[in-house]
Amino acid sequence: MLTFVEGDVATRPWPEWVADPDRAISVGVLLRALDDVMVAWGLPTDGIVKELTPAGIPAAVGPDPTFIGHRDVTPENVVFREGRAVALIDFDLLKPSSRVDEVCNLLLWWAPLMPPKDREAVLRDQDAIARAALLVNAYGLAPHDRACVVDVALNSADRTWFLMRARASRFGGGWPALA
Repeated sequence: MLTFVEGDVATRPWPEWVADPDRAISVGVLLRALDDVMVAWGLPTDGIVKELTPAGIPAAVGPDPTFIGHRDVTPENVVFREGRAVALIDFDLLKPSSRVDEVCNLLLWWAPLMPPKDREAVLRDQDAIARAALLVNAYGLAPHDRACVVDVALNSADRTWFLMRARASRFGGGWPALA
């Protein structure tokens, strides 16, 4: 069902409140709640659109997907009320996921696990590793999954380069500027 969700959503440049650790923690808690529901549904047996498989792309690593994950938990896709995340929006990047995949996406944007020069200004000087620890704990990632986070995050970054390049050549639009 498509509906409007009342609240605050970040736009670029991101507002100062995106750096608030309590807000980030609430995003981890919200994502865990969504994933708990999605795990219960499992994976569909048909109708899953296969991802592009460009030449040279590294194989995915980490736990096998067990549910359909959001996979786009950017500040622009989280609705806040009174400083707390209350809803996720923009489900166009849904795909088969593991909890580690979801947490790695969360960490990319909210820790943020990217070079400081690539971060939005409000997060440029944040201690990304300390924020990552807060987020992993807020999500409640199991110890056996925590052991995979670094490998999956690095693999996701490598795979993204190949996927963006393939989308740029296949779809055009804004993709060539990103690749």
